[in-house]
Amino acid sequence: MQPVDFTTLTATCSELRAKWLPARLEQVYQRDRFTVSLALRTMKGRAWIDLSSHPTAARICVGDPPPRIPDTFTFSEQLRHQLCGLALVAIAPVSPWERVIDLQFAKRPGEPALWHLYAEIMGKYSNIILTAQDNLVVTCAHQVSAKQSTVRPIQTGQPYELPPSLTDAVPSLSEPQNRWQERISLVPGQLKINLLKNYRGLSKGLVVSMILSANLDPEQSTDSLNPHQWQQLFQRWQYWLQCLENSKFQPSFTPEGYSVIDWPKPEKQPESESEKESNSPNLLHPLHPLQNPLPNSSVQELLNTYYTGQINQQLFAQLRHQLTQKLNSILAKLRLKANTFKERLQQSADADTHKSQADLLMANLQHWQPGMKSISLPDFETEKPVAIPLNPEKNAVQNAQAIYKKHQKLKRARIAVEPLLAAVQEEIDYLEQVEAALSVLETYRNTQDLQTLAEIREELIQQKYLNVPDYRSTDKDAAIEFHRYQTPSGFELLIGRNNRQNDQLTFRTANDYDLWFHTLEIPGSHALLRLTPGNVAQETDLQFAADMTAYYSRARQSEQVPVVYTEPKYVYKPKGAKPGMVVYKQERIVWGRPQQALA
Repeated sequence: MQPVDFTTLTATCSELRAKWLPARLEQVYQRDRFTVSLALRTMKGRAWIDLSSHPTAARICVGDPPPRIPDTFTFSEQLRHQLCGLALVAIAPVSPWERVIDLQFAKRPGEPALWHLYAEIMGKYSNIILTAQDNLVVTCAHQVSAKQSTVRPIQTGQPYELPPSLTDAVPSLSEPQNRWQERISLVPGQLKINLLKNYRGLSKGLVVSMILSANLDPEQSTDSLNPHQWQQLFQRWQYWLQCLENSKFQPSFTPEGYSVIDWPKPEKQPESESEKESNSPNLLHPLHPLQNPLPNSSVQELLNTYYTGQINQQLFAQLRHQLTQKLNSILAKLRLKANTFKERLQQSADADTHKSQADLLMANLQHWQPGMKSISLPDFETEKPVAIPLNPEKNAVQNAQAIYKKHQKLKRARIAVEPLLAAVQEEIDYLEQVEAALSVLETYRNTQDLQTLAEIREELIQQKYLNVPDYRSTDKDAAIEFHRYQTPSGFELLIGRNNRQNDQLTFRTANDYDLWFHTLEIPGSHALLRLTPGNVAQETDLQFAADMTAYYSRARQSEQVPVVYTEPKYVYKPKGAKPGMVVYKQERIVWGRPQQALA
């Protein structure tokens, strides 16, 4: 993930100052343990400013409105208590070339600042710190004890200290090219490494994009550059400094992340015939940041889109792995339990055999002799010999009574085990339904995918399959986004993403004219073909709905899958049934082709 460097921080603060100063702080909301959102209002509008101390995605930018979930974090409560109702009067760096921004709050614009909210955007050392006028730390996102850092501990009640001063040279527009070039090439090495080591305010992404915009290789040695190439690179260097000085930024997405500098295209270098053969032509590097840029309206929107997507992708992968592992573990235990119950039922199936053996023995007591370990007697109906094992220490009557007892025990076991097996099988069916919803979510594509996973997690917590002590409920007012498709005749097909959406689709969204689809005895999503009065679904529409229903099921890799469809009024939820579990009647079957759904 590309970190916010000094250039990006300068660009976003420049935009914030231009549009959101001064502003009244109306609300504070903490999205997670790293991100705090400030609701600012000016005469022209209202926005949420995100301050994040995430170790890989620390940033300041205008973000999306927070979800409607209660904020239970102590840090945001302290910020609300001290800052709400005050005016944000300044967004200023604490010192040149530092990635620490001082957000100053006063009673009114023009008055001295009463509070300072320091946003330290420094990778894994990022933090958000609130101090009063006396410079004492009131609260912070992460306290740092003396054991964690002897250089710069951060504790409430202690004086706030700036990060250690940088020692590298300061970039300057007034520095001549020969001095700049001498500093970089004094010790030969890779071009990008020498630039990073000798000047402050640089990042790997910025340096690489700067070098590539000059049509150079970031890994080539400083000894290999000719005067023209040095001139090209120095021009990019000065262009970067001019952008910082004049707040001239052009945000755009790149194949590697994003850029806030609109680098000029490289100039062609005159070459001899021999140079043309040995040197590469003036073509852009395969990873050149200027190839296919996606321009954005503002730095704020770019940062919010990029980091929200990156963090969501990480959360998606972690949450999906967690849920998959948990489901596999629970299902393995339940299937083992079900197999044990089936074995006991199989043994119970022999109960009637034991009774007939005991009856035979009682009817033929005269054939028993002391010390017999088994006896063979003719069956009552077939007259075929039946071998009956005996205990030599017991007489015939005692052996028969023992066999009768075994018959009664197996009979009682069947009565006790059958409902237990049914309950376990019901659990397995439910969890396989959840597993089918997870199997469709293979990769992250949009925020709906992450919301679907969060809803599945919440469902498993509510059903007591997951134990999360610090669990926070998801936004129950969030809009439900079904999968939406259009059939060949133009009808809308809705498909649930998880059990919560399946229940919503089947019992709240459906009307009397729709058709309800589900795979036959195979875990999968509920589907709803929306029809209006007077319209009838054609065969192509039914086939399309069956194909999509089969695709969003556990049998999505099969060639053909039986899919049932019926009217929603014939779909019922048994009393006490788990989410997504239904029974239906008056169904018809159509064969779905999940592989066709991909087309």
